[in-house]
Amino acid sequence: MKITDVTMNLSAVSAQQYPEQGWPEIALAGRSNVGKSSLINTLLQRKNFARTSSTPGKTQTLNFYGVNEAFYLVDVPGYGYAKVSQKKRAEFGRMIEEYLTTRQPLKGIVILVDGRHQPTADDISMYQFVSYYHLPILVVATKMDKVKKSQYNKTLSQIKQGLDLNQTDQIQLFSSQTKLGREEVWQWIEKQMKH
Repeated sequence: MKITDVTMNLSAVSAQQYPEQGWPEIALAGRSNVGKSSLINTLLQRKNFARTSSTPGKTQTLNFYGVNEAFYLVDVPGYGYAKVSQKKRAEFGRMIEEYLTTRQPLKGIVILVDGRHQPTADDISMYQFVSYYHLPILVVATKMDKVKKSQYNKTLSQIKQGLDLNQTDQIQLFSSQTKLGREEVWQWIEKQMKH
C-alpha cells in the first residue's frame, strides 16, 4: 500500500457525526495501551499522526483517519481501562456498539492483543462481540519485538486458544519497532475493501 495522503478527518461520538463519503472503513479496536496508535502510525508511515499517549484510555471518540482519499482507518476507543468510570465505560460500549452494528461502509475490524500475554477477558469479549456480527476480523498480536522468535508459535497458539478463534479469522504478529507484519496487515485491509 502506497500512502500518498492522510488526513485526520473527524472525531465522532455518535452516528450523526460519522463521515458521509461512503468510503470503505476498517476499524481498529484493542485494550488501552496495546499499541493501537503505534500500529496506525506504522501503517501510515507517519511518526506521530495518531497520538500515542502515556495515559491509557485517552481516545474517547471514534477517530476517522482518511487514507489516500479512498478509505478510512477508524480508531475505536480503547476498552478495559480501569481508571475510566463505569458510566464512561457504558458510554464507550454504546458508542462502539452503535458504530459496529449500524455502519454500512465498515468492511472489517482489526482487534489488537498484546503478544506477550494471554488474551484478557476484555479481549475475549471484544472478539466474541464482533464475531457475533459476522464482520471479518484480523487479530494483530502487538509488541512482538519483546518476544523471542522461538516463542512465536507459542504466542500464536495461546491467542488462538484464548480467543477460541474461528476458522475464517486470521492472526498476524506485529511490531511497530521492527515493522514486522506491516505488509501483511495492509494486504488483509486491501482484501477486505474489495468485498
